[in-house]
Amino acid sequence: MLLTITNRHKPATDLSFLLHKHPAKIQSVELSNGKAHVFYERADDEECTAVLLLDIDPVGLVRNDGPKGNDFALEQYVNDRPYVASSFMSAAIAKAFSTALNGRCKDKPELVDRPFSLEVKLAVLPVKGGEDFLRKLFEPLGYTLNVTTHLLDPAFPDWGQSRYYTLILKNEITVQQLLSHLYVLIPVCDNDKHYWVTEHEVEKLLEKGKDWLDTHPEKKTIVRRYLKHQRSLANKALEVLVSKNEEDTELLDADFDAGLDAGPADEAEKVIRIHDQRLIAAKDVLLHAGCKRVVDLGCGEGRLMKLLLAERAFDYVLGMDISYRSLEIAKERLKLERFSEKQLSRVRLIQGSLTYRDKRIEGFDGATLVEVIEHLDQPRLTALERTVFEFAKPATVVITTPNAEYNIRFPDYKEGKMRHSDHRFEWTRKEFESWASAIASKYSYDVSFSPVGEVDVEVGALSQMAVFKLKTEKEEFLS
Repeated sequence: MLLTITNRHKPATDLSFLLHKHPAKIQSVELSNGKAHVFYERADDEECTAVLLLDIDPVGLVRNDGPKGNDFALEQYVNDRPYVASSFMSAAIAKAFSTALNGRCKDKPELVDRPFSLEVKLAVLPVKGGEDFLRKLFEPLGYTLNVTTHLLDPAFPDWGQSRYYTLILKNEITVQQLLSHLYVLIPVCDNDKHYWVTEHEVEKLLEKGKDWLDTHPEKKTIVRRYLKHQRSLANKALEVLVSKNEEDTELLDADFDAGLDAGPADEAEKVIRIHDQRLIAAKDVLLHAGCKRVVDLGCGEGRLMKLLLAERAFDYVLGMDISYRSLEIAKERLKLERFSEKQLSRVRLIQGSLTYRDKRIEGFDGATLVEVIEHLDQPRLTALERTVFEFAKPATVVITTPNAEYNIRFPDYKEGKMRHSDHRFEWTRKEFESWASAIASKYSYDVSFSPVGEVDVEVGALSQMAVFKLKTEKEEFLS
């Protein structure tokens, strides 16, 4: 079974840095029933194609009690597992490309959030549901598909088409997003796994699908197939996904994933309250500052933008996010298709990275980064600081981030455990204030701090907020 990933965005060899595999070497990793080999078909500035080749041992499958089913008694001896892209491919992706799948790149960290024009080829992929099902899985994520079907036996064309396809996918996407989609959806196509599915698989599914699965139109089918139709596990995963995307409750925040000392109803109420408080706090700061033109950096699915657009005081609201899928969801949430031409002149959504200077976010009165900075590796914060405070330089900047001191109040608290698997760090109040004060001093801002949410006397509030005010020339001179 073969997977190729091609990048034609110059310099194309940036792909090799993200995959953490040297173009001049053939590298192999051990799998439970074979090996995965990584090498490059081509690697230059114009085009870089990485190849993941799986060599599954058929004898090893039988020895290790490989895929067993109820279809027929000899399935463990007569099956397609060594020759098709299945859960073995997902396991190989996780092991061979773990650094890229987890959103890390030591040598060029700025590449992690950069979208590339990527092309993927899978040969061959077994699909229960045919081409229509393939399109239902990948097209909502922005992919264009080239699907080639294969005859069951070319010598006997009357036997018709097989369930095997060669699939080519194209998308403008980050490498991490691409790998997370493939990791989840390849075994979903096949609806069969080579290992026993436990509750740990629920965690892996929610982790790899955290930025897209809750809004996917086929999420129920994806969950059930991924978890091999184990109803209790599927229901557990779907409860999380449905709550994240519920229009009426706006359950977005992952701070309460572990749960507080409350029943289900109380917990939902607390999630709504704390997340609403963050958004309302940011909005109120901008209103009080008299901001007219506002940019929401890391706008996600547009929840804060929806609040801002409801206020006539804001003449123009721009939302920027690295995730194209999140921007699509924001567009649907804001119902932009219903806007008049005059209303549309007040709002815009753009794709971009906070670690690169972008003239489109310059010239604004106010800017917000609500629960954003903790998703970046700390070394990349310097680039964000320059992007926001040196180049964009809005008059008012609102930043919120989790208060790490509050984590001990979670019932499953463990030292070093963060609230969300995608968080790169979580700061104490002192650490956050030290970072923000240094920025204010360097870029001529005044900064003030306040808690967000109910305050615990000992550990503070769940979240913390910094409000930066750009000094006037006179204030700067006096200081």
